[in-house]
Amino acid sequence: MDGQGQGSGTGLHCLVTGASGYIGGRLVPDLLEAGHRVRCLARSPDKLRDHPWAPDVETVRGDVTDAASVAGAMKDVDVAYYLVHALGSGADFEDTDRRAARTFAEQAHAAGVRRIVYLGGLTPYGVPEETLSPHLRSRAEVGRIFLDAPVPATVLRAAVVIGSGSASFEMLRYLTERLPVMVTPSWVHTRTQPIAVRDVLRYLVASATMPDDVDRAFDIGGPDVLTYRDMMQRYAEAAGLRRRVVLPVPVLTPGLSSHWVGLVTPVPAGIARPLTESLRHEVVCREHDIARYVPDAPGRPLPFDEAVRLALARVREAQVATRWSSASVPGAPSDPLPTDPQWAGGSLYRDERDQVVPASPEALWKVIEGIGGEHGWYSFPLAWAVRGRLDRIVGGVGLRRGRRDPHRLRAGDSLDFWRVEEIEPGRLLRLRAEMRLPGLAWLELRVDTDGAGRTRYRQRALFHPRGLLGHAYWWSVSPFHALVFGGMARNIALAAAEGADGPGSRRTRRRREGVRR
Repeated sequence: MDGQGQGSGTGLHCLVTGASGYIGGRLVPDLLEAGHRVRCLARSPDKLRDHPWAPDVETVRGDVTDAASVAGAMKDVDVAYYLVHALGSGADFEDTDRRAARTFAEQAHAAGVRRIVYLGGLTPYGVPEETLSPHLRSRAEVGRIFLDAPVPATVLRAAVVIGSGSASFEMLRYLTERLPVMVTPSWVHTRTQPIAVRDVLRYLVASATMPDDVDRAFDIGGPDVLTYRDMMQRYAEAAGLRRRVVLPVPVLTPGLSSHWVGLVTPVPAGIARPLTESLRHEVVCREHDIARYVPDAPGRPLPFDEAVRLALARVREAQVATRWSSASVPGAPSDPLPTDPQWAGGSLYRDERDQVVPASPEALWKVIEGIGGEHGWYSFPLAWAVRGRLDRIVGGVGLRRGRRDPHRLRAGDSLDFWRVEEIEPGRLLRLRAEMRLPGLAWLELRVDTDGAGRTRYRQRALFHPRGLLGHAYWWSVSPFHALVFGGMARNIALAAAEGADGPGSRRTRRRREGVRR
């Protein structure tokens, strides 16, 4: 892309890393609205192509750990946003974060970048850094690396971020809604200072134009200092729920707490753990110096209750721009589906189904694009539920991530324990598995027409085994494929034929109940 038409052309040239994530995906349109030009650095640029703002930005392929790709992305950039971290990528994630931050800072200096902007975590006052959770410790170290570098940096430090789709908000929402009486870890009494995602974005955008002599960290938070118990009770009030009974116990370790959260909420234990660990210590802003450069407007920063109300409205109106699951799950497979039918990479098992559909291609596509989440998978719900539960037990994402939007999908969206790898509207949906498997798996749903002009539904499940265990896995589950994948093909075709009913209709739900029985 030549960059023409990006923003107004009068602002700064901004590089955004982490644009496929929760904050980055919301920051890009705000930067464009502020009149800046935007370039996104992404390991998989295709994940960004379906965002509404994609035509207005330049996207380059690269990784923050690769100096050459970072150097190319930094060319002619004024402000570089660092919104990535390696949490969950392995036991050495702190070392990966450290190397990536140093690479980013070095290449920013070499390219003449005017400012680095980093969003980190708020750390507790007076607590030795070595006693912090690995998550908070790494975030603090990355911030120090940028502040010690030659390029002026703005390091924003936030605690709990409240916004539709944020991991913190989803954890709060599901714990409060699903458990009117709950036995909780002692951290529910820890004070924290939540901040609305709108204010986080406001500070991030304004950081681009800070004076050149500003080179420091800022604590950012909302006006309310609350315990997690307070937040649950105030969420219940905002959501019209009865007051919750909270019984804290001291025996739940961070590890047990994360599994408890993973059991009750869609947030898997691997993501819940850093959130719960960060609540062991009080995290309250020690200053509000950001107001010198980003003055507080009336009612800003937003109070907690208003932030919750706005987030709930977004959720209920299905207007969630990004979710915590927007970014790829750490450790999940990222290999694209091989395009060579005779793939030289080893065995590739297939389960293929082909069904004539007495409906238009448009009706069939509507069903395909609406699959998953609350609409279900059109076959043997118990089998899907059990597979999702098993995945959660072994630390996977399970089925409860759901969908970002109940009707529309875009490349890079999470969809239960799948991720949208490819979507060609009206024709093809390809999903890549992110459940824990001894291999790589894909599911393709395709709309086609035959020589007689009839609509055909074509479905392919593919599995590339990893080692002997992978082969054993495929052959152990293949006896159930006729029930699971065969039933899916039949019921998707039937739902399309009853297009007026739609995937969430009462008659379709009764049909699924029949499959279940």
